[in-house]
Parts: sequence; structure tokens; C-alpha cells
Amino acid sequence: MADEEAKDNNHNNGNKNGNGEQILSLLDGASSEFPQIAPELETQKKVAADKSRPLEERLEAFEDIIDSEIGDTNLTRARNIEREFGLRQIFLKFEGSTPTGTQKDRIAFAQVIDALRRGYDTVTVATCGNYGAAISLASALAGLDCEIYIPEKYHTARIKEIEANGTRVVRVPGDYEQSVIFSQEAADKKEYYDANAGGNNTITQLRAYGEIAYEIYDELRDAPAFIAMPVSNGTTLAGVYKGFVSLYRRGKTSKIPKIVAGSAFGKNPIIQAYLKNLPTCEDLEPDKIHETPVNEPLINWRSIDGNYALSAIRNTGGWSAYATDKSMIYHSKMIREKEGLSVLPASTAGLIALLDRHKTNTLPNDRYVVVLTGRK
Repeated sequence: MADEEAKDNNHNNGNKNGNGEQILSLLDGASSEFPQIAPELETQKKVAADKSRPLEERLEAFEDIIDSEIGDTNLTRARNIEREFGLRQIFLKFEGSTPTGTQKDRIAFAQVIDALRRGYDTVTVATCGNYGAAISLASALAGLDCEIYIPEKYHTARIKEIEANGTRVVRVPGDYEQSVIFSQEAADKKEYYDANAGGNNTITQLRAYGEIAYEIYDELRDAPAFIAMPVSNGTTLAGVYKGFVSLYRRGKTSKIPKIVAGSAFGKNPIIQAYLKNLPTCEDLEPDKIHETPVNEPLINWRSIDGNYALSAIRNTGGWSAYATDKSMIYHSKMIREKEGLSVLPASTAGLIALLDRHKTNTLPNDRYVVVLTGRK
């Protein structure tokens, strides 16, 4: 018990480096916007959650919330980082301005409106924090019940946020992957909407993440030469790739960007498969996967949508690489100091994979986009 308490305190209070300086503790994930939903949407919130109203009215109100609050995140040019590394036209796609602070809001709201439209009364998902916060908020706004499965030994401040939305939190033995199984079984037995990655509604998730590609196109009027992002399950990466493929096939862009993926050192099946030139992703040994306050958003022994992501990297001629905790902390601090964005260290893994390649093999002057998740 003492070890668990120490771990929990470590998550909440952060760690200190050898110089006694505070570093960011990331198992608590990103931070929510306050207020999470704009005050001028109070009427839509009441209508969407009112089960006595006709479904058409609730859907229209919820769509208004999505249109106002989800997506359209900032894309800014990182001129100071360009000067630091001698690489021109680096753009940062900052996914920290969403209601709960991460890109997870995109798929959470897309799936909740899908559940509402299809007549479900409960949404379920397994989570270690950020996705659960997004699903619980979206469900509460839509007047749907929510049941979230969390590994029993996992500690995160986002649980309080999840419970404050009226969500039922179910602690289960094992890790995240085991929690997914519990959640999927509940969906089958109780006829809940399954919002888990790799489930029946994966196509909805991929389409929602594809919006990131559309927004980048709207700003740049073409696809960038490269897009770099962190990878865990592979769903976000696969969705962004799907979006750019759609744009290219419709003649909107001149190319599909090369995809660059980064993840925690030695702890991701997608990166392992790429580096070892394996045909598909292979599960890692769960006992050898150890989380830290920095790498937790990235690590998993099974990447549920890993093969989609692996194909996207290879099909575009991109690459993937590992990033250490030390490097992720350094680059998040650099982004905060040079560009004024407070980002999760784990979200810099894609940027690290891009810049490390540039150090050893100079990349051409072109347009580069880096997807980042924020704290606020």
C-alpha cells in the first residue's frame, strides 16, 4: 500500500530532477478548459440532455455544441524552433484547446452523437484517464449514461473529473488492455454503445480524427510534406492518414504527407514492427512494459489499431522512432519556452522522431506539421 500511495503522490505532485527542479508528471493527463463548454451554449446543453424532448431537437442541440467546441484547433508556425534546428516551415497543430484538453474529444463527441442517433442509452469505454474524461463529458452533455472501466491499480486525478460528470467508474484487475475486454463484454451483455478503440465503431473514430487532416488543409491549402505525431494505439495516426488520402483522391492536395511517428522507447508495437521490418505489429511482453509519469500516454503492449498505423507510415514513405522520457521532457520545455505552448511531454514524441532524423540526415526545406496535445 505504501508503494501505491507513493506512486499516487508522485503522479499528483510531479518529480524532481537531479538539480531539484520540478518536472511535469503526466499520468494525470491533460487539463480541461474552464468552463469546458462556452456559457452561451447553456440552452443547447439543456436541450441535448433533456430526455423528454424529441430526438431531433436533442441531436440538433448536440450538433451545435460540437460545431462550437470540437475541432478547429490552432495551427501556428514555430519560427523559433525553426531557427533552433535549421529546418524551415514547422507548423504546430495544437490539440489542447478542446474541452478536456486532448484530441480524444474529437472521437468522444463523434461517438456519443452516433450513440444518441442510434438509440443507445449508455456508452462504455476503457481508459487510463484522458479518453474517459472526454467520453464522460460528451455523454453527460447528451443525456446518456456512461460506464467507464479503469485498471484497479491506476491512479489519475481525472477520475474525479469523470465521476463529477455522473459516470459510473468500474475498477477492474489487470492493465488497460484487460480493461478494454471488460468494457467490450459489458457492451455485448448490456447493449451499451462500445466506444473502445478497435471495436465496432472504429470507422467513426477514424473519420473524426480525419478532421485533423481537413483542418490542416484548410490552413495550408495543400498537404504538408511531412506530418509528425505521437503514437500509442495508432488510431489517431490512422485517422489523420485516412483524411489526407481522402483529400488527395478528391484532388484537393498535390500529395499525401509522409507520416512520422514517435513513441516511448521500447514500449510500442508499431515502432517495433517498423524498426524490425515486421509485416504486422506483434504484441510485446506485458511484464516488460513499465509506465512512468512521462511515457504513460504512449505505452502499451498491444496497439489495437497498430496495423492501420503501420501501413500508413510505410505507404507514405515515412518513418518511426523511439523517444526517451528525458528527451520528451526537454522538448516539451523547449516548446513552452520558445513557442508559448504548454504541451504534454509524451505528445512531443513525433517531433523528436522528426528532428532526430534531421540531425543525421538533413531534411529538405518544405512544410512540416507536428501534432501536439496540450495541458489546457
